[in-house]
Amino acid sequence: MEPDFKNMTPEQQRQLLFASLIQQHEQLAMMGMGKLKNPATDEISTDLRQARFMIDTLEALQHYTKGQLEDELSRYLQHVLNTLRLNYADSSK
Repeated sequence: MEPDFKNMTPEQQRQLLFASLIQQHEQLAMMGMGKLKNPATDEISTDLRQARFMIDTLEALQHYTKGQLEDELSRYLQHVLNTLRLNYADSSK
């Protein structure tokens, strides 16, 4: 579902798109860890390489956007990374 940008400023649109990018990577990582169903197959499977790649990608985004994000987006990205790292450690046991 596409967001309704009509009543949003260009900056609000960019922030929403960036948050959506974070959320997509979070969901793919959680699917890779077997924590969420894959909507395409309606099954739970594990692919820790995929999960690690999604986490690494978010870490790269964090590195390259350091000091450039609004505080709320920066905190959201940090929260997602913390959650994913804890889940990855649990899944890797």
